[in-house]
Amino acid sequence: MPAGIRLFLGYAIAILVLIGLSLRFVIDQAISMPVSPLGVVVMALLAYTIFTTTLVLQRKEAARGLAIGLASLTIPGVPLAWFTFAAGPLGIVLAGLTALLAVALLRGLTGQRTREWLSEP
Repeated sequence: MPAGIRLFLGYAIAILVLIGLSLRFVIDQAISMPVSPLGVVVMALLAYTIFTTTLVLQRKEAARGLAIGLASLTIPGVPLAWFTFAAGPLGIVLAGLTALLAVALLRGLTGQRTREWLSEP
């Protein structure tokens, strides 16, 4: 298994953990409003992450494009981390780590070893 795939699977697990931790808030919101915009976004992200991870574990060719799409969600995280913690050096560090994760994910998923590994039709 290439390093880019391992990094992606770690990233997908982190997304699933964060969704699991935020579900309490989403469910509390669903009590007062059955269909909330936040709930729709969280459920769409949950479904997309599970579907993409399943295809990656099955080594399907279609997983590559979906995985790159999921990895591209780290790009808006860079300015978000920067401006959320702009008062101190924490914003710079978090923005740098997010940018590093984005570059590592995108380079790993577009590499030749990953393309060869995701070869099942």
